[in-house]
Amino acid sequence: MSTTTDGVDLVGDEVVANVARAALFAALTGVFAQVAFQLPLTPVPFTLQVLGVFLAGVFLGPVWGAGAMTLYVVAGAVGVPVYAYGAAGLGTLFGQWGGYLWSYPLAAATVGVGVHGSDGLVDPDDVGLARLLAAMTAATLVVYAFGTAGYALVADVGVVPALLAAAVPFVPSEALKMAATVAAVRSDDIVAR
Repeated sequence: MSTTTDGVDLVGDEVVANVARAALFAALTGVFAQVAFQLPLTPVPFTLQVLGVFLAGVFLGPVWGAGAMTLYVVAGAVGVPVYAYGAAGLGTLFGQWGGYLWSYPLAAATVGVGVHGSDGLVDPDDVGLARLLAAMTAATLVVYAFGTAGYALVADVGVVPALLAAAVPFVPSEALKMAATVAAVRSDDIVAR
């Protein structure tokens, strides 16, 4: 008696590859979070996390970019020390920095939609500089809106003091993160020269 069994793919190769990419960008964002230091005028730390958000949206698109950042936020929430200063747990998600963390999936999706549109993924290298910058600027506004609202709520301050503490000090650094993202997208052009 001969028995033949055929393999059954429960999940396609493309899904597996996308999950792996999302995990990679979630881990990269966790590494970026460890580059953290305190600015003198705000209790909110400077980190490179938003660079991870930008890169996830640009390279993974809106769905998997948001998935990567959701994985990052969930990993920290369940105790993996991936937030700034190695922090983790629900206390961080509901603390002074929590608004930023909650924004990351939506911000990555915003970058992804801005870069790729809604018809599928495109080569980010083919996207014009203005479109790339506009997508990251829109995502930054999402991050600042959530971050400022979260800070205002937890610190029990008004909108203006919250903006001055949770958004304004970080504007120059966001421009540098945008420049780093553009450099990453255009890196093959730079290497080819």
